[in-house]
Amino acid sequence: MRKIYLRCLMLWVAMILVSAGFAQEREYEEVEASGGIDVSSVSRMSEMDSVMAVNDSITRELRHQIQELKLQSIVMQEQLEKTGENTREDSLREVKKRQRIDSLRQVTQGSPLIVEGDTLLVIYARKGGLQPEARTKSAQKKILEVGKSLKFVPDSIYVFDSEESTDVMAGETVILSVTHLDALWNNTDRVELANRYSEIIRKKVQELHDSYGIQQKMNSFGLAMLILVVQILLIMGTHLFFNRWKMRLTRILLRNIKPIRIKDYTLFDTHRVGVAIIVLMNVFRFVLVLLQLLVSIPLIFSIFPETKTVTYTILGYVLSPMKDIFFAVVNYLPDLFKIIVIIICFRYLLKVIRFFANEIASGKLKINGFYADLAMPTYSILRVLFYSFMLVMIWPLLPSSNSEIFQGVSVFIGVIVSLGSTSIVGNVMSGLVMTYMRPFRIGDYIRFGDTEGEVVEKSMLVTRVRTRKNEIVTIPNSNMMSSQTSNFSSSAQRYGVIVHTKITIGYDEPWKKIERLLLDAAEATEGIKKHPKPYVRVTSLDDFYVEYEINGYTDRAKTLPTVYSALHSNILDHFHGAGVEIMSPHIEAHRDNLPLQIPPQDGKN
Repeated sequence: MRKIYLRCLMLWVAMILVSAGFAQEREYEEVEASGGIDVSSVSRMSEMDSVMAVNDSITRELRHQIQELKLQSIVMQEQLEKTGENTREDSLREVKKRQRIDSLRQVTQGSPLIVEGDTLLVIYARKGGLQPEARTKSAQKKILEVGKSLKFVPDSIYVFDSEESTDVMAGETVILSVTHLDALWNNTDRVELANRYSEIIRKKVQELHDSYGIQQKMNSFGLAMLILVVQILLIMGTHLFFNRWKMRLTRILLRNIKPIRIKDYTLFDTHRVGVAIIVLMNVFRFVLVLLQLLVSIPLIFSIFPETKTVTYTILGYVLSPMKDIFFAVVNYLPDLFKIIVIIICFRYLLKVIRFFANEIASGKLKINGFYADLAMPTYSILRVLFYSFMLVMIWPLLPSSNSEIFQGVSVFIGVIVSLGSTSIVGNVMSGLVMTYMRPFRIGDYIRFGDTEGEVVEKSMLVTRVRTRKNEIVTIPNSNMMSSQTSNFSSSAQRYGVIVHTKITIGYDEPWKKIERLLLDAAEATEGIKKHPKPYVRVTSLDDFYVEYEINGYTDRAKTLPTVYSALHSNILDHFHGAGVEIMSPHIEAHRDNLPLQIPPQDGKN
């Protein structure tokens, strides 16, 4: 611009000189027109000609320069117009950017710069190839590194401005670079935004240094040692207290607590109560020490900022299950109340049924066609059915009953039970059938196959029989149903059991004599009834002997072996006394000099 001013000044001077030349030319023309020309005027005119020649050259030069100046002016005007258009375009482009950013600001979340739970700022724009998330992550890492260093100078954080960006520096480290787009997103200037970020970062770094500095670490270490010493003293004091007062408290409690009995069974006698008290006290001591550690250990970890997360983790291990259990119990209370109501209703309903079963079993209540001994088995069956129905009602109310794992385990257990309980189900069904068939009762004397004895137990699965040798034989109910069973007690009570035995006598003895001897032996046997009278049957006529059978009635089913033994003894006594030879086992002999096979009366040969 200064050159333009100088050229304009020179042009102005040249124009003055040209105007002076024009004035001298007019003066010469006037002299010439007047006709008075002298030598002085001629010399003056020659001088004027030389001046005019000089002026002509100057004028041409000045005209040339004026043309150049005009050309430069035109060029400058064009450049100014272009510059104005660029400026207007830049301003319009800037306005469009701001409008676009304003519209994006409503839907763009941005990437927050979070340091230890504190949100410092939000970055929306990219920088080169870095996304906002990468920029905030890098800045977070560098802020933590600077803040957790043992030494920190607040003045080390400053702002450095360059052509492309304005950087927030920490010494030689670039913490965050602020670009023009960042300033547009925040409706401010780049340098101003960088200064604002610098102040925020400086405060956060100062806070981190206050928490992680060497002075804070020394204080935290001293406090941790104090807590550790106190915890050791508490544990020692707890053990000392329990060791000193354990036996004293046990003796005091034993004097005041009586043994726990359930009917005739002593569940906890004095010794067991003492052992239980000592065990409970040891458990209480362990729980007390554990609670102390649950307080002191997280407290020690919480002192150091680096281990605060460990504190939350330890507390989470303890508190999270407790919280889950508490809320689970609270949420389960409505279903629990439903289960309690269902159990109470079924319990009292079964009590009513048991009352009527006892009345029927005792004979106070009689129902036509329903025997008294069926009352309690029927009550047992009804109790199983009612409990099954109660379980069906309670099952959907159980915790996690709708979960796939719970259902899978239930199906697995059901399959195992169904596959492994075939024989059990068979015995149970046989037991049910036998209950209402009433082939025998407990106390009856029965015979099952080769087993003969008294029924001592009859359950849903098995029947137990005590033989005459006092052997307990267990017979599955399914076997009892598939084979024949003889009930001597039932026959003895109604008709009397016939005691019978066979003997063989030779043809040389009259049969009436043999009949008389057998009847006398039966009448002499204790346990054989007089009415109906005993009787004798001739069951076989063999080659060498006659087979007789004596039959007598008895109501002593449980002592049948004794009755048989007495009958056999009496038969021997009567026959030997009458001199009758018993051919059992049969004897084939020639009677030349062979004595009778009868023992002498005095027992001598």
